[in-house]
Amino acid sequence: MSGNINLDFSLLKKLTQAYGPSGNEKEIAGLIMGYSKNHVDNVETDILGNLIIRKKGRGKRIMIAAHMDEVGVIVTHIDNNGYLYFSAVGGLNEAGLLARRVMFSNRCYGVIGRERKESEEEKSKGKYFIDIGVNSEEEARKMVREGDMAILTGEFVENGSHIISKAIDNRLGCFIALEVLKNYQGEDDVFFVFTVQEEVGARGAKTAAFAIEPDLALIIDTTISYDTPKEKYRTSLNNGVAIKVMDRSIIVSPVIKNWMIDIAVKNNIVFQSEIISAGGTDSGPVHLTKGGVPTGGIAVPVRYLHSGSEITTKLDIESAYRLLSELLKNPFAS
Repeated sequence: MSGNINLDFSLLKKLTQAYGPSGNEKEIAGLIMGYSKNHVDNVETDILGNLIIRKKGRGKRIMIAAHMDEVGVIVTHIDNNGYLYFSAVGGLNEAGLLARRVMFSNRCYGVIGRERKESEEEKSKGKYFIDIGVNSEEEARKMVREGDMAILTGEFVENGSHIISKAIDNRLGCFIALEVLKNYQGEDDVFFVFTVQEEVGARGAKTAAFAIEPDLALIIDTTISYDTPKEKYRTSLNNGVAIKVMDRSIIVSPVIKNWMIDIAVKNNIVFQSEIISAGGTDSGPVHLTKGGVPTGGIAVPVRYLHSGSEITTKLDIESAYRLLSELLKNPFAS
């Protein structure tokens, strides 16, 4: 498959390494805007911060959506010693937080620590905090304030067939959308929407869909990779793009799901089905917009979601790119 596809993974590196927690997506939006400006007819940013890039046509109004934001933390309190206490922004994976580095928008770095037990009788340790290497609240406030957000850091590594990085969820969806946008030559009126605040409730997608009123929407995101033997029949790495069937926010219409599967089969695109009982994507609010929007979902399996060390594979990325490209060539006929 990869022999016929030339994806620019250096772009994916730039996208994943940018700063962009929910509600603070300006930096990543700027990168996307700069990359796409020579390939489109119109670019605009709406009130919430969604980046809407349009390739005009006379056919169907099609909305392609991928969220720009990543999970992060927000400072809630600074103690006398300069330690920063925080709350999660989005569904943060707490299992790997201890000693993880974080970065604020001003490129101030810190390390996540955790309060020790005061006695052996205590059942659990105390709260997490961020250590930015200062000795007092006064020093800390020169760099960070309450309300400032930080993201988990994690360098981009191409490890042969696999890619490791922070923010693969969902800069990978943005990357696939941009690569498809660059090569799109169809007659439909296509809106490539890079949405905000998905990790805190899919907020940007809701307003964007309301304004666009699409005839069809396709959402690109990541999904959990279940790689344990007990769950080998669920989404996992190296089994191709996942076509959404159901999550907590949507049950995909059988006609949309079958159309997507038919396109995959006809074009020899390796795929699997995404059926999850927890979590959701932008597809939830989009398919409920106004009188309802026919909506499908494309997802790439990722290990260690919402951590600073997410892992995906090039095979799955390439199959997602191929499927989205073919779906746009053969849009759903309602």
